[in-house]
Amino acid sequence: MSFASYLRNTPLMRWLLAALCLSFAITCQAAVVMTINGKPVDKDLVLKSPVALPRAGDSKSVDKILVLKSARKLELISDGKPIRTYRISLGKQPKGPKMREGDKRTPEGLYWVDWRKKSDKFNLAMHINYPNISDAATARREGVNPGSMIMIHGTPDSEDNPEELFHTLDWTDGCIAMKNYEMREVWNMVKNGTMVEIRP
Repeated sequence: MSFASYLRNTPLMRWLLAALCLSFAITCQAAVVMTINGKPVDKDLVLKSPVALPRAGDSKSVDKILVLKSARKLELISDGKPIRTYRISLGKQPKGPKMREGDKRTPEGLYWVDWRKKSDKFNLAMHINYPNISDAATARREGVNPGSMIMIHGTPDSEDNPEELFHTLDWTDGCIAMKNYEMREVWNMVKNGTMVEIRP
């Protein structure tokens, strides 16, 4: 038997090898970064928290967009409860429902998100199906064009016109405008076909 084999078979060497393996395992565990949905989290929180933590792929579906014009709020509704709330800007004439093309008013009523696009001017934009049947009937009765192209969209952002200038103003031609990072979130959470309720 060689001297190396003799050392490997002694109790002292087996004990040292076990201690070395244990210390290596502890060091590796300490270096592991635990993540949830790709974001690092405190391992102690994960281990001690009694609350169920979100799993990858879990997300609440948005059933409806609720716009409260008087409060300048847009809420994403899931199962009848708001899950996100955003500050919005409206048309330059925010009071009252849209009656005709060019009146600078934001519509009121029930609509749907029917398509979307990337916009050079407004970043991201989701179209709502204004005029609905009621809007079209009112415009016909009044003998006016009801208008169209009402969207929930982002905000211009350039060196001459930074996004911050717009946020507390009602500046659109009748659309609903949001900060761009919030619009990206809405764009990702809301599917085409989602109901939009716009209240006074």
